[in-house]
Amino acid sequence: MPRQPRFFLSQSYYHIINRGNNKNIVFKDKEDYSYYLELINRYKKDHPFDLYHYCLMPNHVHFLIQTRNAKDFSVFMKKLNLSYYHYFKKKYGWTGHFWQNRFKSKPVGKDGYFIQCGKYIELNPIRASITKEPQEYPYSSYNYYVRGKDSKLLTDDLFYQGLGKDKKERQNNYQKLTIDQIIKKTYNKDIWGSDRQRYIEKQKISRKMKRKTKNA
Repeated sequence: MPRQPRFFLSQSYYHIINRGNNKNIVFKDKEDYSYYLELINRYKKDHPFDLYHYCLMPNHVHFLIQTRNAKDFSVFMKKLNLSYYHYFKKKYGWTGHFWQNRFKSKPVGKDGYFIQCGKYIELNPIRASITKEPQEYPYSSYNYYVRGKDSKLLTDDLFYQGLGKDKKERQNNYQKLTIDQIIKKTYNKDIWGSDRQRYIEKQKISRKMKRKTKNA
């Protein structure tokens, strides 16, 4: 049965999820995480997009992004996945399918919940009981926002500057930022965010589908 088409739009916001096949571990040591981040930096230069938040978990990854050109981002992901697969295969002698199908892309609404979505991504290690405090986990964007850690990969969250008058105040307020129940409830839905923004995204996708059908 053929796969359903992906309605992945340019200049739009997405929660990207990529998992190891059958939930297999894809990062076994510090070198693996570092190499994957290096690959993101390398391919992002040729296929630019905005990366606001990320978290690399042992068997999957999360990004919160804005596409510039949708097809170009898909090329980025293809290169990233393939390059990391070859690295892992050579290092560990891996055989078989490595990633679980194509990456998932969930539209995210552009409103005050956006920054909460990003922080929710960064709290994955807490929910998975990997660490007790998010700042202790080195493979996410959390310390970029609460400690000002330098990153070549990240663009400030759309709502980060509104958290305070200066850097210190923004860092403190981000650390105190609480996650609304609506984020927790919509985390596993196809579209992520407030009811209004989810409706707007559904309408955008519907218009895209109609234009594609009309031009077919």
